[in-house]
Amino acid sequence: MANSGRPEANEYGPFYRGYIDLVTESDICEAAETSAREMAALLVGIGEEKSAHRYAPEKWSIKQLVGHVTDGERVFAYRTLCIARGETQSLPGFDETDYMRNSNFDRRPFADLVAELNLVRQASIAMLRGFDPAVWQNAGVANNQPITARGVAYAMVGHARHHMNILRERYIAT
Repeated sequence: MANSGRPEANEYGPFYRGYIDLVTESDICEAAETSAREMAALLVGIGEEKSAHRYAPEKWSIKQLVGHVTDGERVFAYRTLCIARGETQSLPGFDETDYMRNSNFDRRPFADLVAELNLVRQASIAMLRGFDPAVWQNAGVANNQPITARGVAYAMVGHARHHMNILRERYIAT
């Protein structure tokens, strides 16, 4: 509905700062849409064979990186929804290593992973667009860090941008 505006520094804990700093836009819905287009443009040129690439033996494949971004999007969207709706219980973090261990990203077609990421992001955008302006300031706790609904939404977009930067710098540049 309304533009959320950028979160203030007192709306999130230090854990989230690096992600939030990657989102320069003042409208989180616009930022999420721009980020979706950026991700699609970056991923479209990666074929099935290249998607298995790892820039070092112990690092994730491109498929795993895309799967992780999708997992992260779901977790951040859930946190945003909970806090926007007034949840006061502390929301859990997620251990990316455990999530990856229990995933099957490398066995899935890359095109399916990319399509899923796009669908999940579109669902996040629809959710964000539906919020009333007042809920952006609702505060909660996620991953043991204080944060507002607006802060989580910005962290969600920043998390995706963080990993797309890694993809550009460490996977595609090689």
